[in-house]
Amino acid sequence: MSEPRTGKPSPSRLAAILAGGHGAPSPRVLLGPGAGLDAAVLDLGGRVMAVAEDPIFPAPGLPLEMMGRFTVHIGASDVAVTGVRPEFMTYTLLLPDGAPEADAALLVRAISASAAELGISIVGGHTGWYGAVNVPLVGGVTVWGFAAPDAWISPGGARDGDVLLLTKGPAIEAAALLGVLYEPRLQTALPAEHLRRLRARVEQISVVDDALTAFAAGGVHAMHDATEGGVLGGVWEMHVASGVPVQVDLDAVPVPADIQGLADALGFDAWQAISEGTLLAAVEPAAVEQVRAAWAERGIESHVLGRFRADLDESRVRRGGVQRPLAEPGEDPFWALFFAGLA
Repeated sequence: MSEPRTGKPSPSRLAAILAGGHGAPSPRVLLGPGAGLDAAVLDLGGRVMAVAEDPIFPAPGLPLEMMGRFTVHIGASDVAVTGVRPEFMTYTLLLPDGAPEADAALLVRAISASAAELGISIVGGHTGWYGAVNVPLVGGVTVWGFAAPDAWISPGGARDGDVLLLTKGPAIEAAALLGVLYEPRLQTALPAEHLRRLRARVEQISVVDDALTAFAAGGVHAMHDATEGGVLGGVWEMHVASGVPVQVDLDAVPVPADIQGLADALGFDAWQAISEGTLLAAVEPAAVEQVRAAWAERGIESHVLGRFRADLDESRVRRGGVQRPLAEPGEDPFWALFFAGLA
């Protein structure tokens, strides 16, 4: 049965679509495709390689330079959550017929500058103009890096008793992009300071620093960035990937006022909206304070969201004083609002 929806299909539906679609098996694949597993880890003999790929779309109202930054940080974030530092990347830049070469040059310079800031070398790709393309987009960015055989983790590595930490807050990406897209309509609904904060959150759409800082601090067993499906979707994916149920307490984490105001004004759930920029980390209890202190030194806000508990028969979420089972993520509310905002 088909499942019409915008964005990624649900994890269970995606698993059904991809079943048997992984090509030839290889013993060198240490970590392959799966729910919440956004980077592969390969055995190269004496070291490992973490590699990930993403498409990047432009956000109306934001300069092309920002799309260049997203290209690098979104791809690099998927590698960084394995604890491996991103080192190399390729990308495919597709432009509509008639798009000026100046736009392509601007995107190339922006991507290069952002890559250089992270120490990433661009080693190949493709650039072209095509009639089937309506807006400039990166059809795919591939990022990879290398590490010692024992110097990486999986998003599915959470263990019984691990504390679940969260950085920044929910709906970082959704709030940043929708705040810009709907800004003219929100002038009377939100304070000017909230609109300013929302626009500034475009700079938070990355977990590279969050992830590498946490991994270096030690005691981290699993990390995942809360992309489509938001924080609750990311938690569900970590639970499925690890096989360990998790108890989540949303009441213990305040939603930033600007994000909550936007969610109320546009009618979406901040905990279920795309949140690239929010890192979820499963950390052994003895290391929680050192990880949070390391983040604080980098100016990264963090909260305790819950705990992984093998004694539970299912994952649970507490919200508004009511406890319910943690459900598989459905369609991300961001996409309907995003495309409606383009009209």
